[in-house]
Amino acid sequence: MKKIAVILPVYKNDKVQYIKLSFDSILNQTYKDIHLFIGVDGPVGKDLEECLKMYEQDERVTVEWFKENRGLAIVLNDLLDICFKEGYEYIARMDADDISMPERFEKQIAYLQQHPEIDVVGGAIEEIDENSESRGKIIVYPLTSDDCYNFFARRNPHAHPAVMFRKSFFDKAGCKYRPEYRQNQDTMLWLDGMKAGTKHANLPDVVLRFRFTNSLFKKRRNGWAFAKKQLHDRKIINKTLGYGFGATVFGYMMFCMLVSPPWVKKIAYKVFR
Repeated sequence: MKKIAVILPVYKNDKVQYIKLSFDSILNQTYKDIHLFIGVDGPVGKDLEECLKMYEQDERVTVEWFKENRGLAIVLNDLLDICFKEGYEYIARMDADDISMPERFEKQIAYLQQHPEIDVVGGAIEEIDENSESRGKIIVYPLTSDDCYNFFARRNPHAHPAVMFRKSFFDKAGCKYRPEYRQNQDTMLWLDGMKAGTKHANLPDVVLRFRFTNSLFKKRRNGWAFAKKQLHDRKIINKTLGYGFGATVFGYMMFCMLVSPPWVKKIAYKVFR
C-alpha cells in the first residue's frame, strides 16, 4: 500500500467546528496509509491552538507551527518540502473548511496507479453552506488531459482542495507554488505544470464537499485590484498556452463580472460555473 501525504494549511480565521469536520474526513478515509501534515500560518487563537494540539497527539498527524503569517503559497511549499524529504510519491491537497468524501483517496490513488501518465487527479465537488448542508450544486470538472487543457482556456481545470498530485508533477514543472501569489496559487501552478507538459485528469465522482458561503464574493472576489490581477494572469495564461481570441474575450467578461455588485456575481456564478 502506497503512503499518501495530505497537506492542509490553517490560519487564525479558520473555524474550529469546520476544522474538526475537515480533519476527521481525512483521518477516517477508507484508505488507511495516510499522514496529515498541517501548516499553521502564523499565530492563532486559544481555541484553535487547543484543537490543533489535540489532533497533534495522533501519530498520523504532524503540525508545523510557523511563527509568522506568510501566506498560503509559502506554507504549502514548506509542507511540500517536508513530504519530498520523507519520500512521499502521492501528495493530496485539502482545506480547513471542506470535507473529503470517505472513499476519496482510495479512488484517486487507484486512478493514478492505473494511469501512470497522469500527474494530478481531482474530482467533482458538491457545494455545502455554513451549516454543512448541501447547496444542491455539484460541479463536475473535465475528465481527460486534453479536456483539462481546453477547459483551462476559461477556468481552472481542478478544484484545488480536491486534487492528488504525483510527485512527478513538481519534478516536471520544476517548481512549486509561486510564493508571491497570495491568491490564485493554484491557477499559476496549473499554468506552470501545463507549460512543462504535466498531464491532468479528474474523476467523475464527487470527492469533496466544498464549503461555499454567502460571504465568498464579498471577501474574496471583490474590488478592482483583484479583478485587474485576474485579468493580468489570464492574459499570461492565454499567451503561454496558446489559447485563442475567445479565451481573451472570456477573460474580459470575467473582469466585468468581478467588478460587479455581489448579486450580479451570484447570478453569473450560477450561469457559468
